[in-house]
Amino acid sequence: MLALSRERDWDFDAGLLPLDFANTAEWHASPKPSERLNAYPDLMAWSVEAGLMTEAEARSVLEDAEDRSEEAAAVLDRAINLREAIYRVLSAVAAGKKPVQEDLDDLNAALAEALSRARIEPAPKGFSWAWSGADQSLDRMLWPILRETAELLTSDDLDRIGECADDRGCGYLFYDISRNHSRRWCSMARRIRPSKSTGRAIPWIIYGS
Repeated sequence: MLALSRERDWDFDAGLLPLDFANTAEWHASPKPSERLNAYPDLMAWSVEAGLMTEAEARSVLEDAEDRSEEAAAVLDRAINLREAIYRVLSAVAAGKKPVQEDLDDLNAALAEALSRARIEPAPKGFSWAWSGADQSLDRMLWPILRETAELLTSDDLDRIGECADDRGCGYLFYDISRNHSRRWCSMARRIRPSKSTGRAIPWIIYGS
């Protein structure tokens, strides 16, 4: 029986949902990134921690996924491919470069499918976003990620998207809220510097501000 992953040590310090999703692979810019979405329950656990669904909703989805194992595996593959496209596009933006058109095409195709599910419904105060068919869809967590990615890419805040400057390939993406857009490192990143007295490497905490 599929169970919600016990993984809880997810990072949500990037500042925006698309960036947090992109960071579900660690050392993303290195030759061998470390994958954290290794199974469909991992994707569900991340979605719960990201606030995209409740734990009860996730457990209900996992019950459906148990009977639709091939579809769940396909959703995981699609989620990872989507994450990689989002990462490459936002990484290019952070570097002041033009994203690869194929990545934009993949995002647009997924976005069109996601937005076909979007609805506006009455809320206690005004209206709110909703999604049709969410209860039966194993990929429901991808829809708000795509919508918020599109909102970010069409906003005036692109110059606030940054990527950790660690040349070993950290690749951590973040939303830079520093006054003069001077942040260079992932938050509270541990760097190594030589001691002036002994020459030995000692920890150096650099706060990303």
